[in-house]
Amino acid sequence: MQRAQIIVVKLGTSVLTGGTDKLDKAHMVELVRQCCELKKQGHQVVLVSSGAVAAGREQLVTPCGRSLIDKQMLAAIGQGQLIHTWQSLFALYGVSVGQMLLTRADVEDRMRYLNARDTLNALLSYGVVPIINENDAVATAEIKVGDNDNLSALVAILANANKLLLLTDQEGLFTSDPRSDVNATLINEVAHIDDKLRQLAGGSGTNLGTGGMATKLQAADIACRAGVEVIIAKGAGENVILKCMAESLPGTRFLKLTPPRDGRKKWLLAGPKSSGQIVIDDGAIIALQKQGASLLAKGVQQVTGRFVRGDLIELVSPAGNSIARGLVRFDYTEVVKIKGCHSREIAAVLDFDTGAEVIHRDDMILL
Repeated sequence: MQRAQIIVVKLGTSVLTGGTDKLDKAHMVELVRQCCELKKQGHQVVLVSSGAVAAGREQLVTPCGRSLIDKQMLAAIGQGQLIHTWQSLFALYGVSVGQMLLTRADVEDRMRYLNARDTLNALLSYGVVPIINENDAVATAEIKVGDNDNLSALVAILANANKLLLLTDQEGLFTSDPRSDVNATLINEVAHIDDKLRQLAGGSGTNLGTGGMATKLQAADIACRAGVEVIIAKGAGENVILKCMAESLPGTRFLKLTPPRDGRKKWLLAGPKSSGQIVIDDGAIIALQKQGASLLAKGVQQVTGRFVRGDLIELVSPAGNSIARGLVRFDYTEVVKIKGCHSREIAAVLDFDTGAEVIHRDDMILL
């Protein structure tokens, strides 16, 4: 018997509707049955559920457009219907559910991140299945996570999950688009996500959802770096969730990496959105990766974006490869002034002294 695990299951709109414009309740109850079977085996389950907009469109008598305000209206109508459907189906098996609506603001702010984590853990401790969605009715571009694939990766980090199942209308990641290339073959296992792999991903898969394979790769990258195994599989298959757990289903499995031990560094990986980039030289890259050093001004080559002290910044190589991300100790104008300087020169250049580190190693996570 498998050891007890925390499993996050992300259900895309195409899975919940079967490609139609209505919720496929027959398939939803089958998914619920499998989740309850996992609970019987001792596992804990979290659902990240799309479908609010589709549920709202089903309820609305008068057809509407696809603008942002239309989608927010449909989400407001459909979210209640969606959670009611989940509540009714899980009740058939005597299982309670709890709804959590999140936006990026809930994970960017450290205190709100911790509050969301505590609520999620409390639900799981009482045997409740959390049903999580982005708060589409009020979220704007500035505070949206953007899609439920990336939201599910953030939820997996919040829940300290062991596995993330991304269920979609495709069997997994292929060597090319299977919808246009009959010679496309399924990639069964991925140990490392690189630029070549990202080029295989396209845009949005259907006109019902917002996430394509590209967003699933982004989600897998985030989750794997946090120590979560990720599986992309076709959600319409028989016993898809149970077969994913048994690793007997066709799909793409992404191997987890060694996670950061510090919970705060997991938040850096999951929460804030980068406000800019700092290009660092090869010597700084070696110091960060091999010696666990902080970033000093001497290693800074170029600055992109307008950020202030305390913002999260991405560190990249001269070739543009992501090296790390962390909380910067100077604003962008100050970093421009001190780039390439020795630490002892900073105070004279800026006329004040706040320390030698542009980003301290305690405020940084390597990628």
